[in-house]
Amino acid sequence: MGVTASKAKCDAPPPLPPPGGISPTLPPLDSEDHDNNATSSNVSQKASETISNVTSSQDNSIILNPGPYEVAMVPCKRLTNLDTYSGFRVDIQKPLSPFMVAIHSFQLGTSTPDGMNKGYNFITQVADEEGILMVNFDPFRQSVMGRVHKSLLAGAAMAKVSCNISPDGSNDQLMGEMDIGGATWSGNLKYGSMGGGIVLGMNYYQAITNRLSMGGEGMYIGVNGNQITSYTLKYECDAKGGDSDEGVSNTAGSSTSKNPSKVQPSSWFGAQLSPAQGMLGLHYKRIVTPNRVTLGAELNVDAALQSNVSLGGEFNLTRSKVNFAVDGTGKIQSLLEAKLGMGQGAPTLNFSAECDYASDSMKFGYGLNIG
Repeated sequence: MGVTASKAKCDAPPPLPPPGGISPTLPPLDSEDHDNNATSSNVSQKASETISNVTSSQDNSIILNPGPYEVAMVPCKRLTNLDTYSGFRVDIQKPLSPFMVAIHSFQLGTSTPDGMNKGYNFITQVADEEGILMVNFDPFRQSVMGRVHKSLLAGAAMAKVSCNISPDGSNDQLMGEMDIGGATWSGNLKYGSMGGGIVLGMNYYQAITNRLSMGGEGMYIGVNGNQITSYTLKYECDAKGGDSDEGVSNTAGSSTSKNPSKVQPSSWFGAQLSPAQGMLGLHYKRIVTPNRVTLGAELNVDAALQSNVSLGGEFNLTRSKVNFAVDGTGKIQSLLEAKLGMGQGAPTLNFSAECDYASDSMKFGYGLNIG
């Protein structure tokens, strides 16, 4: 029996899909599915906000280094004790390179403790990421002051050396310091010579919480055998304030709660006790409006329970800054700083005034800062 082979017939290949791909038509969502989808979106948004708030609270609870002990109360003292002067001052700053600057400082008619009514200082400074070198030369007093800062151990410590040389030797000084610190504390060690005798000192400043910090300092001066100690306590708290020019607001649901990285209105209290001198100082600083209005108050009490209170404020405007201070003895101080241009490094015009009713003395000064 013979087998007859038949030729198989192949069907045509199926058509290719369109270039955009197959996009099947989905049925429309029911109202119930739409509500469930919206509810799921709201839950996801609330969950993300909760995570953000938890992260912000964790960031706010982090304990940071409180900074050097010596400058713990400086932000308040800068507001209540102004550097007023009489006469005329000119400061000219000239950058010589990205790391070096030269400063010429002139004073005319300014009363100084040594009775001079004129002065000139030449200051040069070289700074980089590793440290700073500064020299101050006064040709009228024939004195030289120098300071060297050097970073050590990848920034974990800072070595400092300062010296002062005068013709008669009465103000000669040589001091070596070492700044050390950790994540939540900072310390300082001092050793040197001042007035012909040795000087030993150390201080320690510790952050207890993210708001509370405390520390102490001890120093021995060999010339007169004095032993000086001081103790400091500082507490920071939030304070309600007005809106700043950066859009910071304290109202509910504002950008402040959503962006805690912006500057917030705050206040802090500080107390400093010096048993050897029999002095107790209480300090208070309040940021009313960030970068605009800052207020300060200081109360000093001695061992005889005699006290003196000082109040001060700083007001930053668009192109000027005004400082005002008054104390319990009736002394009034004011400083006005106005920029003469909008560009970087524009000259600054300064006005200084002080009126002391108790001693019946008044002084006025003006100055110019260039560069």
